[in-house]
Amino acid sequence: MNIEQIYTGCLAQGAYYIESNGEAAIIDPLREVQAYIDMAAERGATIKYIFETHFHADFVSGHVDLSKKTGAPIVFGPTTMKTGYDMLVAEDGQEFELGNAKVRLIHTPGHTTESSCYVLVDEHGKDTALFSGDTLFNGDVGRPDLAQKVIAELTQDKLASMLFDSLRDKIMPLANDIIVYPGHGAGSACGKNMSDETTDTLGNQKLTNYALNPELDRAAFKAAILDGLTPPPGYFPHNVLMNIGGYEAIDEVIKKGTTALEVRTFETIAAETGAKILDTRAADDFEKAFIPNSINIGIDGSFANWVGVIFQDVKQPLLIVADEGREEEIATRLARIGFDKNKGFLKGGIEAWQNAGKTFNTIESLDAEALAKIENANILDVRKSSEHMSEHVIGSINAPLDYYKDQLAKIDTNKTYYVHCAGGYRSMIFVSLLKGLGYDNLINVKGGFSEIKSLGKFQVSEYICPTTML
Repeated sequence: MNIEQIYTGCLAQGAYYIESNGEAAIIDPLREVQAYIDMAAERGATIKYIFETHFHADFVSGHVDLSKKTGAPIVFGPTTMKTGYDMLVAEDGQEFELGNAKVRLIHTPGHTTESSCYVLVDEHGKDTALFSGDTLFNGDVGRPDLAQKVIAELTQDKLASMLFDSLRDKIMPLANDIIVYPGHGAGSACGKNMSDETTDTLGNQKLTNYALNPELDRAAFKAAILDGLTPPPGYFPHNVLMNIGGYEAIDEVIKKGTTALEVRTFETIAAETGAKILDTRAADDFEKAFIPNSINIGIDGSFANWVGVIFQDVKQPLLIVADEGREEEIATRLARIGFDKNKGFLKGGIEAWQNAGKTFNTIESLDAEALAKIENANILDVRKSSEHMSEHVIGSINAPLDYYKDQLAKIDTNKTYYVHCAGGYRSMIFVSLLKGLGYDNLINVKGGFSEIKSLGKFQVSEYICPTTML
């Protein structure tokens, strides 16, 4: 029996490959599914099942394409949802033979109504692993406020109450030595304070996870898991609907997204379709020259998450500026979160744009040392509110990038602001966004709060351990 966790850092998402005696199952696959097919082929195994823990909000699952390519059925827990594809709706407790092992579905509503976990039972009949999806994370549980964005009557209070019962009645009675394989880790917006560790024993989670504290009654549990929640990213409901209704084959999406466009064509599409220009280069390169009104979200970072947060509508057409050779990677990572309207890439990149004599913009940046020499500097901290509350430069203004449209009233266009995040990735996104809206007096701080604090020349608030990372 073999278990492999396929962890994708930019989504903080765990997919799983399980195999026993020549039969394999995939749990919560990413949208690009060829890797799973190749993995099974290399091992001489047949993919027998595709298990889904729920209708995901933060990424588009590969269940539809994987089923078409392998013939394996898509399995969900109890649901009455009508989907755009064939699926097997399993009952609570239903078992599936997998080689010499079995996989048992446990219906655990709470994060969503169909949320389910899967228990792997070895050839001796012992429960060995729990694939907990978004029901149970290491250090946290799934937030219960997402489903109401799709079905209004599913309030967070109702779902939190369901989750209380699921954890107490279905998860906590399981053996302590079971290994927990969650759907996400730290960095995901599907929970508020997950651990960096991507596996653990259930016994340790019973001891350390606040949500599994047996002394919490229903009311105290609901208060604990609802505290610290912030509005979810705007693209989440779109992804849910794609996971329910189906979607275009990723091979076709990537083919269209990797179309090379000459400068004139690129410019015409931008003007005629309302496409947004997404510049995926590193911040240090972007600031030197970029197409007016383009937005910088670097590919070498939490790219997919920030694309979804900033653009929100997955139907938004995009035009890409990229470093040569990374076009397919970008198209793939966009498709993972449902941004399928990628019109193509600027052939030759920003150099081609400049060589064609087109207008370009720049952004001013400075380091922490230079910032320290400016008296009474207006400092704009675009980290999450939880990060700012935990530790910040005294006198700085918190304007979280996550909700950048709500921050505009804090900015006086007649003043100069020095913008920082934790390390410089988010601050450049913020400055590029606002520059496109006419805010020209924003200067990026390289190295972010990390460099500001380490310099030792700024008054920094006393550190307070955050209770949420949202």
